[in-house]
Amino acid sequence: MFANSTRLIAMFRVINFTYLLRYVAIATATLSILAYWGAEKILQIELPIARLFSVVPWVALIIILFITTNSTSRATWRLLKKFNSSLYPDLNGTWEGEIDIEEGHKIPARAVIRQNLIEVQIDLHTATSKSLTLETTPVIAAGQFKLYYTYRSTPSNLTWPSYTGSTILDVRNAALKAPQNLELSGYYYTDRKTCGRIKLRQTSAKTDVEVSYY
Repeated sequence: MFANSTRLIAMFRVINFTYLLRYVAIATATLSILAYWGAEKILQIELPIARLFSVVPWVALIIILFITTNSTSRATWRLLKKFNSSLYPDLNGTWEGEIDIEEGHKIPARAVIRQNLIEVQIDLHTATSKSLTLETTPVIAAGQFKLYYTYRSTPSNLTWPSYTGSTILDVRNAALKAPQNLELSGYYYTDRKTCGRIKLRQTSAKTDVEVSYY
């Protein structure tokens, strides 16, 4: 499947986008009114109501930047998870594992996952190919967190043809209350009629780590 330097770039909704838009709208309106009211109190004058509408775009911009920036969104994520444990887990961090191929061989793999409330980017490296994710979707099925994706892989050996594949990764240990490293595990299938298994384990919450083999 992946075989040694794999880069996956995946964009998807991590939380319900409809709810996210509602929360942004509510937060924008609330903060804009508070800013308008605070300005009146500080300046000790009655501001025209039109001033309120001039504040709204800036408040919306700040909120959008806040939830789409990795560092701030992760803090928001942790806060939201305290109130709603069913939210999709934070996959940010460094991962290590292996790819099991049909011949029984195991290929070492390393990955970095960068994720915010809107999207996720995954850099997965082994030693013999690079793959680009075509589609990725997080789902919760029967209370279980899963990650669906399809990809296109290009081997490092130029004489080998590229191929496409798909897999469903189980996000393990996400529902456990005791602190445990997250795991990704699932079988893959390719259009070359091959199959195997990918297994990754989160080893660190850091996302600024170099994991490439070459």
